[in-house]
Amino acid sequence: MHHRFYLAQPLPIGEPITLAGEEFHHAARVVRVRVGEEVEIFDGRGVAALGVIDALERDHALITLRAHVSPRESAIAIQLAMAIIQLEKFELVLQKATELGVRTIIPLVTERVELRPERYKGKADRWNKIVFEATKQCGRAIIPTIEAPASFDDVLKRKGLKIVFEADTEATPQPRNPATLLIGPEGGWSEHELELAREHGCTFERLGPRRLRAETAAIVACTRHGDI
Repeated sequence: MHHRFYLAQPLPIGEPITLAGEEFHHAARVVRVRVGEEVEIFDGRGVAALGVIDALERDHALITLRAHVSPRESAIAIQLAMAIIQLEKFELVLQKATELGVRTIIPLVTERVELRPERYKGKADRWNKIVFEATKQCGRAIIPTIEAPASFDDVLKRKGLKIVFEADTEATPQPRNPATLLIGPEGGWSEHELELAREHGCTFERLGPRRLRAETAAIVACTRHGDI
């Protein structure tokens, strides 16, 4: 795969564009691209293009775009509402969900979330950086959105199909449509939360005969409902 760089602007074919700032630093100082090298540029909103480096200046590069390429995006718009688990594991989920094509990630606050709010408060910049780097690595052209932490009740009130993953609940038929996938914390869903989910018309799904760790369940759920 070509080296990939992010540029939040239109990507017109046949016209020169300028790569500057942190992305230029990464191109020139980290991966050390060269004049004449072919690279890929993406705009974070679904457009990607191949281009050739025409010049490397002190603080920017000039690139001529030659052709748009497939954005490598899933046709199914999946949201992942992931309970906030131990931070290192939660960040693993952010990375893998991005690789698996999730469009939106909702940090989910449930009754059995063990982390105190002060532990994850102020993590938005770090979480967005993890998602951005995963987007560059995996070849996507859309940078997933990470929403502010939301309560289980608030997510249930949203419109659209919602699928709750629960190892001990009988599964219901699953349509292959855009959906919000809800993954609970290490301690699982409370009985109150399961009853609320039923009242709001959520469907339920199991991920096999074994009880999975929360981070594993998120990855498997995204794989099952994406286009992998």
